[in-house]
Amino acid sequence: MKFFVDTAEIDAIAELNDLGMVDGVTTNPSLILKSGRDIIEVTREICELVSGPVSAEVVATKSDDMIAEGRKLAEIAPNITVKLPLTWDGLKACKTLSSEGKMVNVTLCFSANQALLAAKAGATFISPFIGRLDDVNIDGMDLIADIRQIYDNFGFETQILAASIRTVNHVTQSALIGADVITAPPNVIKSLANHPLTDKGLEQFMSDWAKTGQKIL
Repeated sequence: MKFFVDTAEIDAIAELNDLGMVDGVTTNPSLILKSGRDIIEVTREICELVSGPVSAEVVATKSDDMIAEGRKLAEIAPNITVKLPLTWDGLKACKTLSSEGKMVNVTLCFSANQALLAAKAGATFISPFIGRLDDVNIDGMDLIADIRQIYDNFGFETQILAASIRTVNHVTQSALIGADVITAPPNVIKSLANHPLTDKGLEQFMSDWAKTGQKIL
């Protein structure tokens, strides 16, 4: 499974990238706002740091304008993935940009039918939003499972990019179902290493080691 980090914070990306935990990056207008940076500037910096796909999102709502913005964003670096909303105009833009050989991430997916349309339009990635479905009492993991089955049934090459991940359990379940990629905030990725029994075991080892009176260095 590939790990994408969902942030525009350079330091957080660099820390995880140094550990080999970053296969790509996803950004959106909200994350750009949080970074306080210019979208072109910060996206270029991320692309220089990370070799994998870096999603940069258009802000237009009409297909022609989305295509124009997508082409401009794609000029930033070869690893740019143009991020488009799952609207009819977004699907039109997806078809055009993917036909031009550009990577496309279709985002804000909340149904299997939407995911089917995105695959037909040539999307590189489809981003179903798990957490936001959970927020309205719909199990987001059911959507991941439905998309996985549909894509496998018909051999679609669009990769399932599980998004809006809020918990470590979302990561585990996405991996078990067979999502190709997860994108999560840095704190969620780092928390995958946490377990109370690991902490308890380490505490016991340290206590016993202190009693030996020994040193390694």
